[in-house]
Amino acid sequence: MADIVDRATRSRMMAGIGGKDTAPELAVRRFLHREGFRFRLHRRDLPGRPDIVLPRYGVVVLVHGCFWHRHTRCRYATTPASNREFWIAKFQQNVSRDRRNARDLRRLGWRPVVVWECELTPSRFGALARQIREAQPEGTARG
Repeated sequence: MADIVDRATRSRMMAGIGGKDTAPELAVRRFLHREGFRFRLHRRDLPGRPDIVLPRYGVVVLVHGCFWHRHTRCRYATTPASNREFWIAKFQQNVSRDRRNARDLRRLGWRPVVVWECELTPSRFGALARQIREAQPEGTARG
């Protein structure tokens, strides 16, 4: 499918996409706060600077956009038609980095939980809260 905007416009649009405080991330943060969870954001001392860190539970929440992080079988995980080789390599690097960061977090004793952008539904939020609460008993806090 051909792009509906010219190359310069697409480049400017893609460059303007930020990695922090995205709409999906803010939605997850609002939900967690409303549920009474307290958390830290983008801790630099952890692999990959996780989006949300819940030290009390030993959980890190990674809010992944389906496009950038290649959500399997998701309709939003499309590959742009222009400069295809670049995008395929870029996406492979992103997925490799995600796997490496999750592995490193587990090695440090953290439990990574991935929330996909396309799954931001009330039922998924409820499941997220259960995953966090069941992860580690309160009272065994981490740094």
